[in-house]
Amino acid sequence: MGIRNPKKFLYSHFVVYPLSKWELEIRQNFFILIQKNTPSYLNTFPLYSKYYLLSICNKIYKNILLKKCMLNMKEMSFIILIVLILGFAVSLVKSLELLLYAMLSIFLILIINITAKKVAAHYFESEIEVKLWEIEKYGWTVGTKLKRAFPAGVFFPIIFTAFSFGTLTWMASLVFDVKAKVYRAAKRHGFYSFSEMTEYHIALIAAAGVIANLVFAIIGYLIQLPELMSFSKLSILYVFYNMLPISDLDGNKIFFGSLILWSFLAALTLVGIGYVILMV
Repeated sequence: MGIRNPKKFLYSHFVVYPLSKWELEIRQNFFILIQKNTPSYLNTFPLYSKYYLLSICNKIYKNILLKKCMLNMKEMSFIILIVLILGFAVSLVKSLELLLYAMLSIFLILIINITAKKVAAHYFESEIEVKLWEIEKYGWTVGTKLKRAFPAGVFFPIIFTAFSFGTLTWMASLVFDVKAKVYRAAKRHGFYSFSEMTEYHIALIAAAGVIANLVFAIIGYLIQLPELMSFSKLSILYVFYNMLPISDLDGNKIFFGSLILWSFLAALTLVGIGYVILMV
């Protein structure tokens, strides 16, 4: 008995969860096998040939990738909050124009960083959720835990700006949690011989955001964005603070995942900081 609605059948089997290239290849071979062994099906639906079926599969896969890289409402609210806080801290509200430019730059920096991480996480069969940076422990020993997490991502920019009279602005305010997708556990061969996320994979995801910010800082410098935006300068400062190997920041994830990778990115960041100092 043939499939009455092949397109509906494809969607019901492909949109259950995001597909990896490995799974997509198996599905494609499965449909090729169906076509070879059910000529009556092809005669009934001549338009749904092998290549048409595969094109539908590819379109669905791309749509899933885009949807999974999108931000949810909770993440977007965190981004807006940090844009407002850092915008005021950086500009010191010297003028409305400077405030708006600062907020625009910070928004672009955050979006670039988070998008790069989400794409990298998708590549490693996982997903990330962005959240505010909070400090839960105040020591190294067991039991040194705060009763209530301190929202460092909100207060550190305000505290640093106030005590330095606007000279220093803490830029690291957002962190991320990562978890492996359910179907990752089904892979027991080659590169994926485990189901849980390793520290090395988490380091690569965090590094993707850092590298993206550094690359766009260079692009912003080359295309000569408006000086009031200070896009390149803020991008490098954002990377610098996030590369610190403390708490749950990106630098800590990279440091414990790959010391070599952290050293390389830290060296690039210091070169960028030298550029920022020369600009001042």
